[in-house]
Amino acid sequence: MGIKVIITGATGMVGEGVMLHCLQSPDVEKVLIVNRKHYEGTHPKLSELIVPDFMNLSAVADHLVGYDACFFCAGVTSVGKKEDEYTRLTYDVTLSFAETIAKLNPNIIFTYVSGSHTDSTEKGSTMWARVKGRTENALFRLPYKKAYAFRPGIMKPVDGQISLNGTYRWFMWLYPVVNFLAPKSTLTLHQVGQAMINCVTKGYNKPILEIADIREASRE
Repeated sequence: MGIKVIITGATGMVGEGVMLHCLQSPDVEKVLIVNRKHYEGTHPKLSELIVPDFMNLSAVADHLVGYDACFFCAGVTSVGKKEDEYTRLTYDVTLSFAETIAKLNPNIIFTYVSGSHTDSTEKGSTMWARVKGRTENALFRLPYKKAYAFRPGIMKPVDGQISLNGTYRWFMWLYPVVNFLAPKSTLTLHQVGQAMINCVTKGYNKPILEIADIREASRE
C-alpha cells in the first residue's frame, strides 16, 4: 500500500508537475487535489475537491481526513502586489489551510513549496522572500509529524503538463542552455515530486531543502 497525498495548486505548473509524478509513482496509492477551479485531467488514483476559499474548509473537512502527506504547491506571484496583499494570499491562506490539515491529520507530513532565496530571518529587503520565510517559520511550529520547506529554482515541467502559462512555455526552450551553464540552479519537476515522496517514506535530515537537497532527496 502506498501513501495517500493531498496536493494543492494542481492548476499551476509546480502542483500539476508534482501531481503527475505522484500518479505515476508506485509509492503513491491515492492523490486528492484541492483546487479553487476544476482541473481537466483524470486518473484512477486521482480525486478532486473544489474549495473556493482555502480559509474556510469546515464544509469539506470530512474529505480531508486519512492522509499521510500534504504537498502544498499553491502560490501566487508577488509582482504588482503590496506586502499586505501578498501576505494575505501567501501567509494567511497557507497557514489557515495548514492548521486545518494538522488538526484533521495529526500524523501527516506537510511539505510547503517556497522558493530559492527565501528569507528565514524575515528581515531582508526583498518583500516576497520575507513573507515566504515567515510562512515557513510558522509552518514549522504547527503540530505535524514532520514539516518540510522546499526551495526549488528553475524547474523543467513534466511531459504532458497543461498548466503552463505562455511565458513559461516560451522560456522552456532556454532550459537546456540554463541547465548546461548553471546546473546547480535547475531541477525537474520529477525530481521535486520524487523528493517529496521520499521525504514521506524515508525522511530527510533537514527541514529546509534547497536545490541541492531536493536533488539529493529525489534519489531512489
